[in-house]
Amino acid sequence: MNGGGRKDPPGAADAALVSLQDLRSKLQEFARVRDWDQFHSPRNLLLALVGEVGELSEIFQWKGEVQRGLPDWNAAEKEHLGEELSDVLLYLVRLADVCGVDLGQAALSKLKKNAVKYPVEKCKSQSTNAQ
Repeated sequence: MNGGGRKDPPGAADAALVSLQDLRSKLQEFARVRDWDQFHSPRNLLLALVGEVGELSEIFQWKGEVQRGLPDWNAAEKEHLGEELSDVLLYLVRLADVCGVDLGQAALSKLKKNAVKYPVEKCKSQSTNAQ
């Protein structure tokens, strides 16, 4: 239940606590029970990921710029966006797993490198690389 007294949708509590490790484990099991590991080569997963990024891109293709939070989008459009974003995330997590990359640690490491590459004092409010 949430603070307003209405019941949360199924899985809402689980979604609030999900980690990359949780997703990785669920994807491993999902592929294992379907005997899909044989098809989940890095190349195949990358190509599937690119396809999903294409599907995600199509959602925005003819909309021009959109406002943060998507206030002009209806519930069905937002649901579709969530599904396509999820497809991208799931393929990315699966690809990292199959390649033996700890995606969470790699992302944190990349953030640290970016902080050095783009120091606040040289980059704040600028869209170009700091020189």
